[in-house]
Amino acid sequence: MSAPLLDIRNLSASYGSAQVLFGLSLELRAGEVVALVGRNGAGKTTTLKAIMGLVPAKADRLAFRGRSLIGLPTYRIARLGLGYVPEDRRIFTDLTVDENLETGHRAAGAGRSPWTPERLFRLFPNLAEMRDRRGSQMSGGEQQMLSIARTLMGNPEAILLDEPSEGIAPVIVQMMAEAIRAMKAEGVAVLLSEQNWAFAAGISNRACVIERGEIRFQGSMAELMANEALRAETLGV
Repeated sequence: MSAPLLDIRNLSASYGSAQVLFGLSLELRAGEVVALVGRNGAGKTTTLKAIMGLVPAKADRLAFRGRSLIGLPTYRIARLGLGYVPEDRRIFTDLTVDENLETGHRAAGAGRSPWTPERLFRLFPNLAEMRDRRGSQMSGGEQQMLSIARTLMGNPEAILLDEPSEGIAPVIVQMMAEAIRAMKAEGVAVLLSEQNWAFAAGISNRACVIERGEIRFQGSMAELMANEALRAETLGV
């Protein structure tokens, strides 16, 4: 088994005096999708923010490609090749699709095929039809696609996706699933925070169930699908 791109051991995080994460450990390898699933408020978003240096965190190990992330500012973490798509998308609403993509551009690493607008438009055909449209004139689902595409323009080796299916139309959700499968085929690793059990189950290799800031289960998605008692208890499905 290959060494993990992202290696997390005993991660804890707090907002002020309120501790939210309690000793999380997980790994993410190239070309796999790991779903971090749990109810609203379980700690999924905080986990991603802690990895990206957006909330104070402590860990025995928090490393990407063998480089410790502890204490690094978010921009330096991103430059190491770790992309992040937050739940609230944060595209530039006064810029066009093409302009948004250009803001995310970063050269690909040696030996890797770069993500270009043309490749991304094949991945997200809807965006190809609105290259000159401003972000403010796009639907929530279209903005979500643009946010993912802009992150891929940075040619990351791994992406943290926070609730990509939240509040968007089913047809766009299906496009999202196909895009994530395409990323996986290109060797991009994806850590997916998701409440939508069906969406996560259809695209993920492994699952981590988080409840009240602690990991309750780690294993293959097939194992989680077979464990009805655990799903009912922690996910309500």
